[in-house]
Amino acid sequence: MRGIWKELHPWIEQKKRFALATVTKTWGSAPRGVGSTMAISDKMEVIGSVSGGCVEGAVIEAAMEVLESDTPRHLSFGVSDETAWSVGLTCGGKIKVFVEPHLSLATSPPEKAVWRALKSTLEENGTGILITRLSAETYSHAFVSNDDSVEGTPPSDFQQLLPLLKKMFMNRESGEIEWRSEPLFIQSIPARSRLLIVGAAHISIPLVKFARELDFEIVVIDPRKIFATTERFPSPPDQILPLWPEEAFQQLVLNEDTYAVLLTHDPKIDDPALHILLRSPVSYIGALGSQKTHQKRVKRLREAGFSDEEIKRIHAPVGLDIQAKTPEEIAISILGEIVKVRRSPRG
Repeated sequence: MRGIWKELHPWIEQKKRFALATVTKTWGSAPRGVGSTMAISDKMEVIGSVSGGCVEGAVIEAAMEVLESDTPRHLSFGVSDETAWSVGLTCGGKIKVFVEPHLSLATSPPEKAVWRALKSTLEENGTGILITRLSAETYSHAFVSNDDSVEGTPPSDFQQLLPLLKKMFMNRESGEIEWRSEPLFIQSIPARSRLLIVGAAHISIPLVKFARELDFEIVVIDPRKIFATTERFPSPPDQILPLWPEEAFQQLVLNEDTYAVLLTHDPKIDDPALHILLRSPVSYIGALGSQKTHQKRVKRLREAGFSDEEIKRIHAPVGLDIQAKTPEEIAISILGEIVKVRRSPRG
């Protein structure tokens, strides 16, 4: 749901009635992954997508019925359906979609408590796990916060289930599971990833633009005030800090949901940033520059006391090798490498 939260928020503030459709399972070639969501209002307004094709029409019809009856529905679409070709299910693909009244419409105290916890998590860029009990007999929700506190109606033997939930969350996995003969949909809700860009260089302009499309929280850091301006960015970052990296990092949390890119080519700016980043748990450190430039960087870091194992954390030259030349191409290569790291299993 985080992927559509920004667009969904006005609906919630306006107290619109809407259903939420979620892809709960896929097989073969599917156009959207598990956890993809689409919101459908009672006026047939739509936010998000579950397939990017004709399946949406059937899902919208089902959503209208769900809002009318206040009863969730399970939908399946597969290669045998006549719409399969148009939605990309032509290689034995199949998707399951669960359509339900959105939690903001809940009336029972346990469900309202789940909604408050989920809403707070999304608004504050927190983390958690949303459990949907899928069977008609037990249909309900539970929300697990990062301190393991639980709201709502958890399934039986919940404490035994918790290690599996934590493993799924660590790997940013969502999906259907069966627990004590009961079908559950587990939706991991990680924090919105943060992209730190050190240096408001020309490459940073398309990098910010494209990273916004991937829903990163973007912070640009550059002590050169002539570069660190909102006017420089047609698509502005979330924050611009006209500070030296060591000052800026004091204001920021550097954790596993943080990805850092150094773009200045200036050791006076990049090296102090690396000294902090290399001894932090950030998931990605990329640095612009040729192999020759990087070898000089490695020499300076060794002289500063960093081990080869620490230095190996730096992706340099930064980005996937796609023979990128223009700022836009380089930005795409950088984000491609970051996505590759972000999608890799953790732990």
